[in-house]
Amino acid sequence: MKILLVEDDPTLGDAVMLAVRQAGFAVDWTRDGMQADSALNDYVYDAVLLDLGLPRREGLDVLRRLRKRGATLPVMILTARDSVEDRVRGLDAGADDYLLKPFALDELLARLRALLRRAHGVADTEMRLGRLCFDSVGRAARIGDAPLVLSARETEVLEILLSHAGRVATKEAIADRLTGWDEGVGENAVEVYIHRLRRKLDGSGIAIRTLRGLGYMLEATP
Repeated sequence: MKILLVEDDPTLGDAVMLAVRQAGFAVDWTRDGMQADSALNDYVYDAVLLDLGLPRREGLDVLRRLRKRGATLPVMILTARDSVEDRVRGLDAGADDYLLKPFALDELLARLRALLRRAHGVADTEMRLGRLCFDSVGRAARIGDAPLVLSARETEVLEILLSHAGRVATKEAIADRLTGWDEGVGENAVEVYIHRLRRKLDGSGIAIRTLRGLGYMLEATP
């Protein structure tokens, strides 16, 4: 899944980006409100971590413009503004959660995972399809009781396919969600990861179906 971090403090931004990446997410980082507004208009994200006190455009203005365009992705505000009035304004503008600075990175990640579960209609931390189970917190998959040993990238691709269960995930969408702006994963690499996942899922009752010209679909087989 891909997260947009909007934070103008370089020290905090570095720490948050590293923590979110280590948790298995792709991250883009913008440092002002105009950049953030442009990124949210041009790219697809699964969630936003949004500071309020931004150069060039206030965070609340970025949030209002996002909601005015009809976007429903979850937004967590990260700010030092701790008055009730500030929290009310943020929530009324369309925020889904509000975390005061300074915060523990573990709490940030837990809240982010909770936001993403709610956004995808998942009640617990595990995603399931047939005998396949994926733990979004532990970043581990299993078939029945047997662990499914995956690389970090294979884990990300599997999570993307599971989040699209019953729907097609295009090659372009998978590549986009695997990378931030400063990384390079092309569509050919996606084919490699899909091939490796297919081999590891062989005989498990879970298959990755290719729909030519469209993309991939994860499905349980008889």
